[in-house]
Amino acid sequence: MNDLDFNAWTCPLPLRDYPKIVLGHGGGGKLSNELVENLFLPVFSNESLDKLSDSAQLDVGEILKNGGRLAYSTDSFVVQPLFFRGGNIGHLAVCGTVNDVAMSGARPLFLSAGFIIEEGFEVESLGKIVGTMGEIARKSGVRIVTGDTKVVDRGKGDGLFINTSGIGVIPEGVDIAPHRARAGDVVILSGEIGLHGIAIMSEREGLEFDAPVESDCANLNFLVEEMLDVTKDIHVLRDPTRGGIASALNEIAKASNTGIRIYDERVPVPDAVRGACEMLGLDPFYVANEGKLLAILPRERADEMLEKMRAHEFGQKAAIVGEVVAEHVGMVVAKTPFGSTRVVDMQLGEQLPRIC
Repeated sequence: MNDLDFNAWTCPLPLRDYPKIVLGHGGGGKLSNELVENLFLPVFSNESLDKLSDSAQLDVGEILKNGGRLAYSTDSFVVQPLFFRGGNIGHLAVCGTVNDVAMSGARPLFLSAGFIIEEGFEVESLGKIVGTMGEIARKSGVRIVTGDTKVVDRGKGDGLFINTSGIGVIPEGVDIAPHRARAGDVVILSGEIGLHGIAIMSEREGLEFDAPVESDCANLNFLVEEMLDVTKDIHVLRDPTRGGIASALNEIAKASNTGIRIYDERVPVPDAVRGACEMLGLDPFYVANEGKLLAILPRERADEMLEKMRAHEFGQKAAIVGEVVAEHVGMVVAKTPFGSTRVVDMQLGEQLPRIC
């Protein structure tokens, strides 16, 4: 990604004269206009956004003429620190909402972006974050078509918060939802777990491990498209972010009135994550991910699905990690390598707060 050239910005009140955000940048006057015209517009520019209307005007008639439905999602991002191994809050904001839309089987198309900026925040840091958002949006095939900025008093915003909403189109014949899991289905995990949560914790606490842990933050929409090419009969997709795979699977079991059985030894956990979790007293099943998905689908399509997923950069370590069962309805259990069974319940709170 090319860094923004701050010295090239020109306007009556150049941003370079304000190296830090001031309250006037959120006041709706010249400073606000300068921020939009010299930082956000050059990065996010597209036909819808460039009109600077109070709302984006999107023509979806052509998109939906052959059927299908709209998917709509929103999320807010308060991660701390704002920059971490493998990404930053802007990277996370785009990927997080793209993935949420994609988990319904939709093709993400449009995003909104709202910024709550603390007075005193470095304009250069904001530029890097915005630049990353533009780059990841382009890689994801989505457009940021509307947005907003607000500035809060020093000490009341912790740097920067971002809200993103996303709209996508679900193709005709696709019906993906947590309640559709059925006894006999298999559970596929797209890759190694725990990377994002441990990356954030190591940055936040200044922890050093033998092998540095990098966030897995990634846009999964193109992986989902490849999976739908195998079969539209995918029952459930879920990106296991906060609460990890444990929380995601519990939500699915309760929504579908089924039980889920996971096999400990089949779940791919990187050695660095396993070691960090042992040191910190954490369970990798509950650690957040930002570039992984769980898929639940009929067993007869599992081998073909695995082959397709493993051919994609974000699914190379995909594995069948469990199955949906008729027993222990609403519960998730894990079989250990020793033949015993343990209940994998939902936690009351978060192991790692502010990881997204």
